[in-house]
Amino acid sequence: MKSGMVRAWLRLFAVQGAWNFERLQGIGAAWASEPLLRDLPGGPEGERYRDAMRRAASFFNAHPYFAGLAVGAIARAEHDGVPASQVERLRSTLPAPLGSVGDRLFWAGVLPTTSGLGLALAATMPWALGPAVFLVLYNAVHFMVRGWALRAGWENGMLVSRALGEPWLQTALRIAVPFSLASVGFALPIMGSWLTDGLTWPARGGVLAVAVLGVALGKWVLPTLSGLRFGLSAAGLALIVGWLWQ
Repeated sequence: MKSGMVRAWLRLFAVQGAWNFERLQGIGAAWASEPLLRDLPGGPEGERYRDAMRRAASFFNAHPYFAGLAVGAIARAEHDGVPASQVERLRSTLPAPLGSVGDRLFWAGVLPTTSGLGLALAATMPWALGPAVFLVLYNAVHFMVRGWALRAGWENGMLVSRALGEPWLQTALRIAVPFSLASVGFALPIMGSWLTDGLTWPARGGVLAVAVLGVALGKWVLPTLSGLRFGLSAAGLALIVGWLWQ
């Protein structure tokens, strides 16, 4: 294993810790890259190290779980003596595909899938089991992808695009959304039954009407209305109506 790989992997958890509007994740990516660059010829006081760190701290923005793919590939390119212009070109072209793959795999796949399973378990089993299963499953995938990304980036260097074509990743991307839809679809009626337990049938009808109204508003009337905003608005309105009713 490349020296500094474990330290770089741990530092990637804070890749957004110095996020700013000028460089976005650039400073965090440079901090994660530093353990992989310190053994460049000349060491930390050498010119190659300083130039590589300067490039590493420039503008960068990618999905945080896949940022290691760029960090590892760029560090390998620096060790291989790739010209600075090519390193900078690689750095500028990686964020878009890494962001697209990460969003599709995690925000549209892994997160809703594990959330749906956790909610269903919380509603049907001892409540603590649901959050525990969610945290274990989600972070198991999350940690694995972070580790794979950094290692694959280092192994492929300038040919890092090959890593994005690996069969397991392409399969995961294909099944991510169907799995999330199935998990959330399975959890919704279970959660609905749990949340309305003890309510009269007219009250349950009111809950269903509010849910349908929220979907209709979000889909056709106010596309920018998020579920959180609608939920808070509905809860606030219910409190006001209840207070006036008394």
